[in-house]
Amino acid sequence: MYPIRRNRRLRTSEAIRSLVRETIISPNDFLVPLFVVEGKGVKEEIASMPNYYRFSLDLLENEVKELWKLGLKSVLLFVKVPDNLKDNKGTEALNPNGLMQRAIKTVKSVCPDMLVMTDVALDPYSSFGHDGIVESGKIVNDDTVEVLAEMSLSHAEAGANFVAPSDMMDGRILAIRETLEDEGYTDTGIMSYSAKYASAFYGPFRDALDSAPADVKDIPKDKKTYQMDFANRFEAIRETEMDIDEGADIVMVKPGLCYLDIVRDIKNEIDTPIAVYQVSGEYAMLKAAAEKGWLDHDAVMMEQIIAIKRAGADIIASYFAKDVVKLL
Repeated sequence: MYPIRRNRRLRTSEAIRSLVRETIISPNDFLVPLFVVEGKGVKEEIASMPNYYRFSLDLLENEVKELWKLGLKSVLLFVKVPDNLKDNKGTEALNPNGLMQRAIKTVKSVCPDMLVMTDVALDPYSSFGHDGIVESGKIVNDDTVEVLAEMSLSHAEAGANFVAPSDMMDGRILAIRETLEDEGYTDTGIMSYSAKYASAFYGPFRDALDSAPADVKDIPKDKKTYQMDFANRFEAIRETEMDIDEGADIVMVKPGLCYLDIVRDIKNEIDTPIAVYQVSGEYAMLKAAAEKGWLDHDAVMMEQIIAIKRAGADIIASYFAKDVVKLL
């Protein structure tokens, strides 16, 4: 007797596969990370991130225009701060004419409808490469939170639509939300890096911004005292729920592929939009394997992106965004 139901009937052609496909990718799924540097006419390829670049403000304009034409409507800004402007308290982060503030204004001037999110953490501005202020060999929480709240306000004043605290200090979402509300920025959103793990996949990103922890005596050489232990699962739900209670509009899991179980756990528990950051190490690994001819770049790229969305991501921050959209 033959089976009444043959599941393969729904796989017999691309037409039927497309018709019944459960997970669909579109340009609306993506948040595009952009790296910004001082100077003019600068488009520097990041050595550990092939085909990804740092842009000076004048060339940032061209990149933003291209993204918009491709249907990519959201960017996440990061800045590479000159060493002479770095200190332990992130003073430059509060400069109203700083590189981040000028980058926000640049994007908004060339493409007013582009959604602009901004990185909020001290590591690009820190002489120690940490996300917070260092005192007596420790990253201090509450003093750091005060600076992060001021930093967020500065970004909102420059025109940012969302601030994205990536530091993992306790209580920073509430402090940022209260500061924004008190100053009248009630429409400025917060995308919180709620479950950000102490991962080895961040190396190329730290190359891009020159933001790795400094090798200084009596200073932590990693970020494990504030980023999450990657062995932990249920802690991610607690962190995420706390951030939502404190005022986060979007929550994030970072990194991506090794943490899709966490994405699904959170998706099953909350109804707040979830972002996933497909990080620099994930990007670099595929680029390296494809260059060796060991993997089909585009096929693996699409499989990874689909997996992230299938796991429950509403938003995907990815260095592959342009490549994916061009394939679509």
